[in-house]
Amino acid sequence: MKKSKIRANGGNRLFFLAAVLAVIFFAVHLLLTVYTDASPAISAGVIGGIYLLLVVALAVSSYLNSPRKMTDQKLSPLLGQLMVDVVLKLHMPVMICDMSGKVIWYNRTLGGLVGSKETLYGATLEGICSLTVDDLSGGKVNEGIFLGDKIFSSIGYEIKAGDKEYRLVVFNDTTELAALSKKYSEEDTVIMYIIIDNLGEMLEYLQEKYRAASADIAEILKNWAAESGSMLKEYERDKFILVTDRKNLDLEIERRFSILDDIRNVRVGEGNLPVTVSIGVANISGSLAEKAKIAQSALDMALQRGGDQAVLKSAEGIEFFGGRTKTVQKRTKVKARVTANELIMHMTSSDNILIMGHKYPDFDSIGGCVGIARLADFCGVPANIVVDTSDSNVRSCMERFSDLPQYDGRFIDAREGLDMIRSGTMLVIADVNNFSHFESSQIAENADKIAIIDHHRKTAEFTREPLISYIEPSASSCCELISEMLEQTLPAGSLSKVEADMLLAGILLDTKQFSRNTGTRTFSAAQYLREEGAVPSDAQEFFKADLDDFLREAKFENDVVIYRKVIAISRSDGEGQPQDRVAAAKAADKLLGISGILASFALVKIGNSVHISARSTGKINVQLILEELKGGGHFDVAGAQVADRTVLEALTMLKSAIDNYMDNNK
Repeated sequence: MKKSKIRANGGNRLFFLAAVLAVIFFAVHLLLTVYTDASPAISAGVIGGIYLLLVVALAVSSYLNSPRKMTDQKLSPLLGQLMVDVVLKLHMPVMICDMSGKVIWYNRTLGGLVGSKETLYGATLEGICSLTVDDLSGGKVNEGIFLGDKIFSSIGYEIKAGDKEYRLVVFNDTTELAALSKKYSEEDTVIMYIIIDNLGEMLEYLQEKYRAASADIAEILKNWAAESGSMLKEYERDKFILVTDRKNLDLEIERRFSILDDIRNVRVGEGNLPVTVSIGVANISGSLAEKAKIAQSALDMALQRGGDQAVLKSAEGIEFFGGRTKTVQKRTKVKARVTANELIMHMTSSDNILIMGHKYPDFDSIGGCVGIARLADFCGVPANIVVDTSDSNVRSCMERFSDLPQYDGRFIDAREGLDMIRSGTMLVIADVNNFSHFESSQIAENADKIAIIDHHRKTAEFTREPLISYIEPSASSCCELISEMLEQTLPAGSLSKVEADMLLAGILLDTKQFSRNTGTRTFSAAQYLREEGAVPSDAQEFFKADLDDFLREAKFENDVVIYRKVIAISRSDGEGQPQDRVAAAKAADKLLGISGILASFALVKIGNSVHISARSTGKINVQLILEELKGGGHFDVAGAQVADRTVLEALTMLKSAIDNYMDNNK
């Protein structure tokens, strides 16, 4: 029934079409013969052409209106042949490999780049272009692929033939783009700030030689800039700005900023002291203003780390170069007074003050906290010192302060400190600037206002910018810095004798009884403390050890190794106690007494971490060595904690860090 209906409809369409064609042909014939006097042959030709056009139009219309499935079936062989022909002639390299990475087909372009038909069939994908089958999944784009002497990017497509799966790889030539990108990167502007960081202090009593020494340094810097075609401008006395490009910066990184050594060779005065510079470098993308800001920040860090070094800030992090000489004391009491007044201003506007030092506090850390507490009392603001009350050093100090009413309940642990944090709380940190080494990082994270006073070199950027950052590596100790601040702000006789003794003990500890890292400021601070009632013999009482501590120190003397002829390394085997950390520090001090030793290290495992104490005679920068182990400290006194390692593993890491330092500072 349906078939007969379809035939009827088809017959009706044909009858209607024939009628229409008859009318059209008659009309055309009439027009040609009557109005144009055309011959019958011409008329027949025109009618035939019109007929042919109509037939073609009807055929195309019928083809386009036919079911889609039929179209795909008819075009599939045609498209397959077309694609093969296109891929074969394509100027872009193309290959097909199986799931094992073996090449089963490639076009002429790829063959011309990397070989011939005989050499590529059966070759591995990884051997040709360093790609794996996994790199070709999900339409992933791979950059920096070398084919011959050109650079390409690639994209993989998943294809199937029956039950088998393959990967089709199409390569796109990016050689010119890579060259342009490299050129842009090399020509990107780099800004450096340079400052002669010790010339003024060294020539304080040699004014007649200042001009010549300053001119020598300026000449070295100008020649350095001229060699690379950079621009150098002195914007203030002994302060310069250098504008160069990244290509020259990469070269200087490769040389490890040898300009520092060139300037260090300039010697001044009868003491033949070296002149040093500090350099702050910004290697970032952005505007010139942003780069200048980062370069200034890098210079500030170089100065806070003691000078004689270059600090490079980039998107990847911070790099340090140099730092081979000890810092020259260049603080003035004016700076101490300005910092103290700023600290007092913030203290006065606070509801309460929390004070803390570093983990496993020593006398310098505790003494610094005591000095800050005295300053808080002067401001009339309640203050508490956050410490580990179970630490033996802390307990002995707490006993010395038990007779002072203002210290009743002043020493608290971290849990109590967290409970005392309010919106108006101010936190003052003494003797540490690394947030991870604070007595309580939780308190630091929750306090709104933070001030830091320290003499250790700054090792990294602050996670939170403090209100006050008074970091002076040229100082012998934190107690020295705080004693200067107290001298400039408090009336004479404000310190109690115990407080003065505690501050003096901190200075004695870090200077090893005034035998190391001392300067005029150190003795001036000690004189102030003596005037406030400190007695050296009483301060020495803090250093007395009981028999257990004496035996702990003896453990380190049983296993001493001399490494690279000038470094002594000692270790305590087995699981140590918290008190062993102090014993390790004392052992490192004693090892410096060995003839020919320039630096010493003592290792002990406490809990899950290996603690390393380092000391130096001043010729080796132990702080730079331990920075590789995420530690820090001072030029000749430093420490580090290596987590989740055995003592032997930490020792291997330490030796590697020593090798890197010694090889880079030959």
